[in-house]
Amino acid sequence: QVQLVESGGGLVQAGGSLRLSCAASGSISSIYVMEWYRQAPGKQRELVAFFTSMSGGSTNYADSVKGRFTISGENAKRTVYLQMNSLKPEDTAVYYCAYNRLYWGQGTQVTVSS
Repeated sequence: QVQLVESGGGLVQAGGSLRLSCAASGSISSIYVMEWYRQAPGKQRELVAFFTSMSGGSTNYADSVKGRFTISGENAKRTVYLQMNSLKPEDTAVYYCAYNRLYWGQGTQVTVSS
């Protein structure tokens, strides 16, 4: 069992920044995939950022956030972060972290005002 708890969401003006955190507890493998997804009202959930501990660690991003968002991890704290810069109103959504696409957090709301 793995538990994930997200935090760091909030209201920010366009152009601002937020850092989301996803704290993991339970049976965490040394080989894993951590992802951030988001879901806006009336839209499907979409993958935003991907991190895997395999291949020495690699990341990938949705085109819509490349160059603005950065996913990173702190193994000692079992925490994954999503640094979001240059935020746009279209980034408004509930953001979820996922571990191996099997376990999900409860989500944290990000609202970007224009």
